[in-house]
Amino acid sequence: MFAARQVALAGYETFIFNRDIRPGGLAQYGIYPTKTKMKSGLRKQFEQTLALPNVHYFGHIQIGATYDISLAELESFHPAAIIFASGAQAAKSLGLPGENALGIYASKDFVYNYNQLESHVARDFSTYRRVAIIGVGNVAIDVARWLLLDKPAQYTESVVIVARRGPLEVKFDKKEIEHVEPFISRTELTAELERVKDRCAKANQDVSPEKVIAQYFPHLADPASPTAVSPRLSFRFLSSPKSFLANAEGRVAQMIAAENELVLKPDGSTSARVTDATSTLDVDTVLFAIGDKHDPQIGLPMGPDGYATRPPEKQPDATSPDAASFQVWDPAADQPRPGQFVVGWARKASTGLAGVARHDGELGARQAIEFLKTSPESNTLAAPEIQARLVAKGVRIVDKQDLALLARAEERKGPVPSPNSFHITEESAIFKAMNEEKAREGDTPVAAD
Repeated sequence: MFAARQVALAGYETFIFNRDIRPGGLAQYGIYPTKTKMKSGLRKQFEQTLALPNVHYFGHIQIGATYDISLAELESFHPAAIIFASGAQAAKSLGLPGENALGIYASKDFVYNYNQLESHVARDFSTYRRVAIIGVGNVAIDVARWLLLDKPAQYTESVVIVARRGPLEVKFDKKEIEHVEPFISRTELTAELERVKDRCAKANQDVSPEKVIAQYFPHLADPASPTAVSPRLSFRFLSSPKSFLANAEGRVAQMIAAENELVLKPDGSTSARVTDATSTLDVDTVLFAIGDKHDPQIGLPMGPDGYATRPPEKQPDATSPDAASFQVWDPAADQPRPGQFVVGWARKASTGLAGVARHDGELGARQAIEFLKTSPESNTLAAPEIQARLVAKGVRIVDKQDLALLARAEERKGPVPSPNSFHITEESAIFKAMNEEKAREGDTPVAAD
């Protein structure tokens, strides 16, 4: 949305194709539910972008070889340039034995569910009593916070965060861990640090409890800090999931975790080396928070880290402050794909928060605008022509008028109870609400999906 605004303000007709019904992507469906002020502010900015007369919105359309329209079909509309701000839509998977058991989820999908993304609302993301979260970044902490604090139906008795490396490699922010520190037992955390202390020392790391707690768990450093409340949050360091065992109903019941050694690399960084030693954890829910990856179905050339972009050595001006490449690169032809750019998480998966993604989107849009200034006229199809082609394919489009109808339907229902963002969330209910609002206006109802 931020890239689209930049392009539109530069005077170009701008067409937004969005997989979801509502605009915003991760800025809408990835931010923690109770951060209402931030989410409200972002929504207002999205509304301002959509209000621009040269911005056209095509929601509920996914681009990709097996999706609503292919990249080739999108290119047949003759756009002068395409900016891909599609994020990293696929979740990383370790491919472990038993990983397909019930109760095992990607955290991205779980977050989409509790943030009410229409494609995920009706899916089963049931969580039971004993939860394991794989990963130690902000997403892992957000998921733990939801399970321990804000989930409307509370069944959780314990959450364990499993980290393949040591305590000094945690990636969460202090302001995020603050929300869940009351659930952490200082005694249990101290015992866990003592358990891995010798292994970390082999990599020249001091993980003595007084150091780690002061640095990463400041509220627990106070001797007068209150006793941990239930349910409990604990950590298990130097451990990697190896396999999962299911019960008779097919739901995960145990996780076999390998014990790791911490290895110091020549550049000073560390890596985890899996050993033959294992432990068995009783769990009934597992959430993987190990990052995301780009979706190859979109049709962009892939590089070692996702969508391929112009290599640094191929940059026309590597000294420019905007030298970071947003241009899509074709490795096979060893040349850029003219007029195609990637921004945000579509450029670097799982990197930065909303503010970082906004800045990245605006920088990428700036490169696209510079390209447009010297590119020949492309005879891009007008919005009604594009819409006619999509309707002919049987695609149910959501346009700016539809979004206005949905907004009025939401307003009729009054304030939204926390921690929700919307009253109307399931796809069928959204289209029904649009139908009803249009009928109130005396127009022909929108065709039900």
